Amino acid sequence: MALETIGSRIKKRRKELKVTQKDVAKSMKGVTDAAISQWESDITSPSAKNLFDLSIALECDFAWLLNGGSESNVVPAKLNLHKVPLISYVQAGLWTESCELRDSTGFEYVMASSDLSDQAFALTIKGDSMEPEFKEGDIVIIDPNVLPLPGEFVVAMNGEEEATFKKYRELGHDEYERLQFELIPLNPDYTTMSSLKQQIRIVGTMIEHHIFRRKR
Repeated sequence: MALETIGSRIKKRRKELKVTQKDVAKSMKGVTDAAISQWESDITSPSAKNLFDLSIALECDFAWLLNGGSESNVVPAKLNLHKVPLISYVQAGLWTESCELRDSTGFEYVMASSDLSDQAFALTIKGDSMEPEFKEGDIVIIDPNVLPLPGEFVVAMNGEEEATFKKYRELGHDEYERLQFELIPLNPDYTTMSSLKQQIRIVGTMIEHHIFRRKR
C-alpha cells in the first residue's frame, strides 16, 4: 500500500468536495492553482499557515492534513462559504450602479461565510486611517443591501470617484426629515466627514473582517 502523504490527502479531500484546484486557490490569500498542484504532487509542501487555510477551504481537520490521523483540539468551523469579488476602492463607488462592472469575470475572489446578497464585494484596506482595528492589507466584506446601524462600519462615496471606509454614526434628521450622519476614522490623526457639510452616499455595510498574520 502506497504511503499516504500530505499531498495525497489534499487531493483526496478536494475530490470529495468536487472542487477544482483553481477553486481551492481562490479561497486562499496569495495562493495559485499551480501551487495547489505542486502540493498535491508532493513537489513542494504548504507552509503551516497555508496548511491551516487549506483545512478551512477543504472543511477538514488540520491535524489530519498534517499527519493523517492525530486528533486536534482545533477543528475548522463548518462554514457555508461564498465567493465574493475583490474589487478596488474606485470600483466600489460604481458597484451598485454598474451592472456591467458586477458582471465582469476578471476579479479575484475571497471566501465569506455570512449570508450575503449577490451584490456583495470585498475590499483590501489601505492606509492607516482605521487603525488600530483595521490594518492595511486586511480584507472587509461589504454588502450594499444591508443598511448600517450606528457604530457599524461602511463604505461610502464622498463626492469623488473613490470610496472610503469608515465608522458610521447617525446625527438625526434635519428639517427636511433626511437622516444625517458622520463617517469617523478610528485613527485620531484623520478628520471626521459629515453629511451636513458635504455630499456622502453610503455604498454598503461591512459584514465580515478578515485579519491576516501581522509581520513583526
